Amino acid sequence: MMSPLVTTAWLEARLHNPGIRIVELRGEVRPPTEPPPHYLTDRAGYEEAHIPNAAFIDWQVDIVEPGSPSNDVASPERFAALMGDLGIGDDTTVVIYDNAANMFACRFRWALRYYGHETVFILDGGWQKWRLEGRPLSAEVPQFEQSTFMPRVNADLKATADDIAGGLAAEALQLIDVRSQAEFLGEVSRAQFGGHIPTAIHLPRSALVADDGTLKPAATLRDACAEKGIALDASDTVLYCNSGVSATYGMLALEVAGARNLRIYDGSWKEWGNDPATPKATGE
Repeated sequence: MMSPLVTTAWLEARLHNPGIRIVELRGEVRPPTEPPPHYLTDRAGYEEAHIPNAAFIDWQVDIVEPGSPSNDVASPERFAALMGDLGIGDDTTVVIYDNAANMFACRFRWALRYYGHETVFILDGGWQKWRLEGRPLSAEVPQFEQSTFMPRVNADLKATADDIAGGLAAEALQLIDVRSQAEFLGEVSRAQFGGHIPTAIHLPRSALVADDGTLKPAATLRDACAEKGIALDASDTVLYCNSGVSATYGMLALEVAGARNLRIYDGSWKEWGNDPATPKATGE
């Protein structure tokens, strides 16, 4: 399988390729122990400087369904309209980056793939690596010709709360929680109730990122999975976090490690942890 990652050198050599659309999603997620707001978008940073020809997407607004309490993915119509405005058609290659170790970028990658668009890649190391290497920057906001994007839902990439409940009852589901240790243990929570979904394996996103912000090598990721007892050949693996964002980075890491049959629980803990009826576990 082709790698889902591209390097900074690869992208610099193709900055003006009309078949490639570069997209930035810059922002921040603050710990639940800090005062709100916890979720921030940095459009001002993009307007000050970004990779040349990069478009900007607000990760909190543009690719989510308005009014969704758990920031579910935008409807096909809403998503297709945004892609058309960005000049992203069915044949466009999309390269995505952010300033948060690519968890926002991975969320957009997952959304594109969920709607049937597979020619999408993550800039390994993201904004920080690009800037530290002294690569070209721009403050110009590009304009794009309208394109037609045809959403084709790939239901195999998304799990619902009912899917989780059914999988738990049948003991046929490998669950992976990528949140922090404190959130997994139930010491802090972004939802009404703390803890984790029973049987979930804890693989924090922070353990997947190298010191320079790139994804850790495939062999290192495989070792981390083996240490946690994660089966890369499982028939159904569902990853979750708080609202389906950082879990998509976990999906990327498991793909690079060699796993298949991966899904994202889109509602994640914001949905599960706010439902008094769902089973929950605390501690290890």
